[in-house]
Amino acid sequence: MTMNVHSTDMMAPPVAMTLSETGLSLVMMRDILLKTMFRTNLELISDLERTLCLPARVVQELIDMCRDGGLVEAMGTLHAGSKSSEMGYRLSDTGKARALDALSQSEYFGAMPVPMQVYAKQVKRQSIRNIHMSREQLTGAMGHLILPPDLLDQLGPAVGSGRSILMYGPPGNGKSSISNGIRDALGDKIFVPRAIEYSGQVITVYDPIVHTLAEEEDGDPNALRRVSKKYDRRYVLCERPTVITGGELTLDMLDLVYNPTARTYTASLQLKSTGGVFIVDDLGRQADPPQALINRWIVPLEENKDILALQSGEKFEVPFDTLVIFSTNFHPNKIFDKAALRRIFYKIKIDGPDQEGFLKIFAMVAKKKGMPLNQEALVHLLKTKYPTIDNIYANYQPVFLIDQMLSICSFEGISPQMSPELIDRAWENMFVKEEEIVH
Repeated sequence: MTMNVHSTDMMAPPVAMTLSETGLSLVMMRDILLKTMFRTNLELISDLERTLCLPARVVQELIDMCRDGGLVEAMGTLHAGSKSSEMGYRLSDTGKARALDALSQSEYFGAMPVPMQVYAKQVKRQSIRNIHMSREQLTGAMGHLILPPDLLDQLGPAVGSGRSILMYGPPGNGKSSISNGIRDALGDKIFVPRAIEYSGQVITVYDPIVHTLAEEEDGDPNALRRVSKKYDRRYVLCERPTVITGGELTLDMLDLVYNPTARTYTASLQLKSTGGVFIVDDLGRQADPPQALINRWIVPLEENKDILALQSGEKFEVPFDTLVIFSTNFHPNKIFDKAALRRIFYKIKIDGPDQEGFLKIFAMVAKKKGMPLNQEALVHLLKTKYPTIDNIYANYQPVFLIDQMLSICSFEGISPQMSPELIDRAWENMFVKEEEIVH
């Protein structure tokens, strides 16, 4: 898909060519280097370059600083006489002692983090609010859905604004599918930091479950050097992230996760979703009330920043650059007060299809699943069954009914087919009768 925003070259975080350009303190970089050498037994600049995600010249500068301090020793060259020979380095006894001391304070090692203020600038370069969303892009991402004609008229401006969206309406009409379609329509890539640093604390951000790599890191050192000239390797080039939560969402998931054993932090869910989409599905099914959840987002939604806290109690700001999509089966007036609704920029009702839309979906699903259409069965469905539920159609019903009939055919040992009788048997499983259960 064509990029919606600037090219990745324009958005790329600049490479730090000196220790000072990393924005980190020399003490922090020294300790991360020592911990990395201690935990990984790496000895070569080329290996440390890959693990620390810094250019070779910066790693060498750091090694030289540690050598001057008596923390690292040179081991001489390997493969003498070879063009690829490298000087090996190892920790001195003093360096090992310092590494152990640093590990007692934090187990974090590996990729150098990005300072918070530097990361904030990168978020602005690749803001989701810079996206231009065209009708063609949105239609292309949702071409597999049968949607009301005017729905894209509402969704397009909402997605293009990068602001919050509330989708509400009866269950089973594709609110989750539409949310996923919005995610697919974004289409471009951003740079996600492996970790960020604030007040000497490291917070890991890159999460392979949330973030999808946009390129292969193939392990070729020469390829690494070629690519590293383009952008700061402390970042990973990824598809715009999507975090999808449902009834399991709790308020504490929106805070930093602290590991007391390793004494390290992991980014909150919404921090991981920066530059992408945060979908709250089935709003109203969570243990925390919807009003409490939306109250947690009031400041981020209005001011484009979030407030997080360290174990010490110190609070700090992080960028909030996320398209938040709330999806609920409840009427908004029943789960939010007016002040909360005012802070959600777009409210879009997702209704079920009319009879014509229902038949289109039914025919499309039947073709996909290899189920032949039968006019008598369809007339029976529309004239006999749907009047019993006031002719209320839902997007999920064609899939449900056709899957039921296919299962019945398989059980009965007959070829896939539909008939009034099979419609009746499938219909029985779609609803539960209103009745009292005698105990």
